[in-house]
Parts: sequence; structure tokens; C-alpha cells
Amino acid sequence: MERLRIGIVGYGNLGKGVELAVSQNQDMELVAVFSRRSLGETSSGVPVVSIEERAQYQDAIDIMVLCGGSATDLVAQGPQFAALYHTVDSYDTHAKIPEYFAVMDSTAKAAGKVSTISVGWDPGLFSLNRVLAGSVLPRGTDYTFWGKGVSQGHSDALRRIPGVRDAKQYTIPKQELIDAVRSGQRPSVPANEAHIRDCYVVAEPGADLGQIEIMIKTMAHYFAGYETVVTFVSEQEFQAKHSGIPHGGFVFRAGETSPGVNHVFEFALKLDSNPEFTASVLAAYARATFRLAQNGVTGACTVFDIPIGWLSPKPVDALRRELL
Repeated sequence: MERLRIGIVGYGNLGKGVELAVSQNQDMELVAVFSRRSLGETSSGVPVVSIEERAQYQDAIDIMVLCGGSATDLVAQGPQFAALYHTVDSYDTHAKIPEYFAVMDSTAKAAGKVSTISVGWDPGLFSLNRVLAGSVLPRGTDYTFWGKGVSQGHSDALRRIPGVRDAKQYTIPKQELIDAVRSGQRPSVPANEAHIRDCYVVAEPGADLGQIEIMIKTMAHYFAGYETVVTFVSEQEFQAKHSGIPHGGFVFRAGETSPGVNHVFEFALKLDSNPEFTASVLAAYARATFRLAQNGVTGACTVFDIPIGWLSPKPVDALRRELL
């Protein structure tokens, strides 16, 4: 069996998760990890390559999985790698997805490549379920609840603030609203009022804690407009109480098909490890993205553009026989 040759860009929690996901897919093999840092070795033993040498592996890698953060990494690295490789990434700044899509689309088309953006569970699997539920129940209301869990993107944004040594942000949905939607009610509550953003921050010695808190609570697209709680903790307490990366959430659509005939669509995830699950989604979409390329597609794509059967390593006749 000819295996899909994978490269990983970034070797943080998400990159290590992709490394693990690739090892669980028999039709994939990991070729190299690309990093800005000088790393000793990888868990799988593949070489670590400087990002500056990215052009040298074009004949050895079929698709690059971009594992940097959305705040600063992907906006730069996405176009750099899309000009050379097919790519898949987990860009998750929802408000800026159209802008990022446009840049990746023009870059990938010029290079004759495919770039699938914003892959994960939200955006990603939750996005698919919002489209599915809204298509089936055109008369209805959508609800998305995130958490309780650690948001990788928001935590990364916290760590980029000057004076922050380490940080994690927990997204906590308000349980009374979840219960109301499950019961068939349709409360009118915007997403920013349905969640609490709970931040735990380890500051650098001498940092201005008040200024850090202001920068957090006013950060556009991440914390501004949300009920945000900032707690400064020691590095020891942080390691003892905040070392895990759980997450999850719910997508609901409450709707009716005729007067008084109500339905509740619910899709839920409970994740022990946000990055490992997101990485597994990225691996499946790497396979599908390469299949798009083999069918002559170029430019940027999202989860809305990819047949769900192409995520699976199984041939379509096996999917019809076993899962349909």
C-alpha cells in the first residue's frame, strides 16, 4: 500500500498529537517535523527540519499539516507552505476565517495546490453539524456551547501577551442554558453571554498584573465582550492544577416541522485531550485533501467542500456495505 507522506509544521501539543494520529493510520507515514526551534529529537524518530528549509522537501512530502497557533503563526506560515505544498490547518479565529481563506485560496491556486483550512472540532465537526441541522430543520434556532475545557487558541493568545510566562483559558458554558435548550426551549442568548472565559495566568517576575488583565479582557476576537475571569497563580500551582487539556461541547438546533411538533438536534463531544482529538481530525482531513488534489482541485477548501467519505481510509464500496 502506498502511504500518504506527511510533514508536520510545529511541534507543540497539536504537532505531537498529529505525530500520534499518523502512527495510528496505516495509510500514512510521517516524514519530518518542521520547527522554528532547535529540537533534539521527535518521539517517532523522524528528523526535525528548520522552517527556513521548507522548500527542500517538496519531492518527499505529499501534504503538510500546519500546527501553529492562529493568532500569529498560521497567518504567516499558512501562505508560506501553501505556496509549496498541499496543506491542512486548524485556523480558528472565526471572525477572520473569510480573510484567511482568501489569502490561502489565492496562494494555493497560484501554486496548483490544495489548502484545507479551519479543520478541527470547532471550526470543523461542529461547523458540519450546524449546516446539517439547519438544512434538516429550516425552522429553528442554532446553539453552540463550548466546554468546560481548555481552548488551545485562546490559551495561545494569552501566552503571546508580554509579561505572561504561561496561561490556560477554560471555556465554561452556563448549564442553565444547556438545560433550557435540551428541554425544547429557545432562549435568546448570544454566545458571548452563554459562556464564561476563565483564565489562569503565570506572570513573569515584575510584570504589571493590572496591565496584563486589561490586555486580556480587551483582546478582540478572543475575550472582549465575554464574561472573563483572570486569576494569577504561581508556576507550581499552575503545573499541579492546570496540566491537562480537556475540552468538549455541544451543537444544538431546536426547531419545528409543523406547529407544535418540536425537535432537538444535539451533537456532543467530551474530550480528554483537545489537541490529540483535533490532531486526529486534521489527519483524516489530510487524507481527504490529498484526494481533492488527485481529482484536480486547487485553492482553499473548508470542511463544507469535502465529501465525508473521503475522510475514511476505506474504499467507498466498503463504506456502503459496512456503514450506510
